[in-house]
Amino acid sequence: MKRIVIRALAAAVLSGGLLSCNNQLNVQPVSQIDASQALNTSGDVQAALVGCYTAIQSANLYGGYLQFMSDLLADNGDESFVGTFSEPNQAQRKTLLVANGEVSAIWLAAYDAINRTNNVLANTGKLSTPALQASVDGEARFIRSLVYFDLVRLYAKAWNDGTPSANPGVPLVLTPTTTVTSASSVARNTVAEVYTQIISDLTKAESEMPQANGFFATRYAAAGLLARIYLQQGNYAAAAAAANRVIASGRYQLNANYSDNFLSNSDLLSNTSEDVFAIQISSQSGANQLNTFYSQYRRADVEIQPQFIRAFASGDDRRSVYENVQGTYYTNKYDVLYGNVKMMRLDEMYLIRAEANFRAGTTVGATPLADINTIRNRAQLSSLTTVTLANILQERRLELAFEGFALGDLKRTMQSTIDPLNGATIPWNSTRLVFPIPLREINANPSLTQNPGY
Repeated sequence: MKRIVIRALAAAVLSGGLLSCNNQLNVQPVSQIDASQALNTSGDVQAALVGCYTAIQSANLYGGYLQFMSDLLADNGDESFVGTFSEPNQAQRKTLLVANGEVSAIWLAAYDAINRTNNVLANTGKLSTPALQASVDGEARFIRSLVYFDLVRLYAKAWNDGTPSANPGVPLVLTPTTTVTSASSVARNTVAEVYTQIISDLTKAESEMPQANGFFATRYAAAGLLARIYLQQGNYAAAAAAANRVIASGRYQLNANYSDNFLSNSDLLSNTSEDVFAIQISSQSGANQLNTFYSQYRRADVEIQPQFIRAFASGDDRRSVYENVQGTYYTNKYDVLYGNVKMMRLDEMYLIRAEANFRAGTTVGATPLADINTIRNRAQLSSLTTVTLANILQERRLELAFEGFALGDLKRTMQSTIDPLNGATIPWNSTRLVFPIPLREINANPSLTQNPGY
């Protein structure tokens, strides 16, 4: 009884003390900011733009999972996932489930990044100068376009699969979402509508963004992304022209050696003269999940298969980034612990210009033969005297392997892949090669429709 009385007295004293200093304890939370106070100044909006770049550093976006999962889904025997995680295993087997955790995480991270850009775009009028307004507007549009392009390629039919103006794409959300209401249950826009928005944003972005911008996106990153998009659409004249704008700028140079893009003598890998745009990674910011899965010094969950190694001609310098470890091949592209993730390089622009010019029968900037020889010569290979589409696509395969290009290339070139369990052919337009709309999104939003096959 005595113990109870003492505890009660102590509680009463404590309560009185709290009441007496109530004003001192009534502080504003520092882990969140009221929306009405968050973006009031030019500095606030610039900081919010940095937050957009932070969003795409996510492990579930360009920190690696987006590229990794899509490459496994497209894989035709060039790589093998030997780890125990179920999500990548589903991708490699082409048997994605609607509840796949990474399919859901990619969607969530993508729309988080999009919402951040929407908040910036809604507040560019608060920036201190017209030049700053233009630059920030362009960068936010570039980031939004980058994310939407990959969303529509992953979660919807390819541009060349059926009718883009009728095929469901992904929801276009172009204004900030601050609270979730019934109006937040938006339906899927068509594939064509998503592409139209992306191209509109990037065209404006290219005209607004600076030519030089440190490691942030520039107008040439916008042009390079346009080149990538036009190639996906089969708009070869526009693809060649956009890629040529990047090359002709003279701001980027191929590294002397292909491996210079990926190797480093430390735990950091900075941008090089070849990088048009890269995701910045450090020990304090960003995540490099490609290092986690591909590097032989980490999980080593991805083994490069002999059929890919055999694709290199004798003397091809690109072969040097693949290492044979006691009979098992690994790629060294992601061995650097905090390596920047290379999103767009000059070599891709040469490959786009070569392919687009070849298909269109044009010579914008250079002949396809000259561009392919530029790529081959850097790889220490002799020049070709004539070039075919097969030559161009082979150089692209070897140059950009395991960097997230496989699924988009498979679909636009209408190639097939294989079921790794039984070797059966899976055509490029199979429903198995499209991500499902995540189950949690279907459950939360009655306006969303699921993709065929799920």
